[in-house]
Amino acid sequence: MFDIGFAELLIIAVVGLVVLGPEKLPVAVRTVGLWVSKAKRTLGSIQSEISEELRLDEMKRQIVMKQEELDRELDEMRRPSSEAEGGRASVVKETSELKGPVDQTENEPNTLVQPEQENTKADDRP
Repeated sequence: MFDIGFAELLIIAVVGLVVLGPEKLPVAVRTVGLWVSKAKRTLGSIQSEISEELRLDEMKRQIVMKQEELDRELDEMRRPSSEAEGGRASVVKETSELKGPVDQTENEPNTLVQPEQENTKADDRP
């Protein structure tokens, strides 16, 4: 922070010795040391609180982004299923409209498929 070398500290010590005297200088140095250490602790705690708040703010921002992403994915997953259900309902409606009135023969179960009606991939090959 401050660029103070040994020579500057020696000059400050000599001036302090001349001004305060040999009896008061150790008490003054101890008091200044306590103030400096208290200031460092206070600044360190403020700095750690600020960095913690910034970290929490960043985490909140990431949570919001992930939540929006998950909501979009959920909406995308819901859309195709609702469209498929709507599509199935329209197909059933259209086929029931095409059949017209129901005959008695249509109500009988048709379990046997005629060979000429079968359509397989093997038949489609050239």
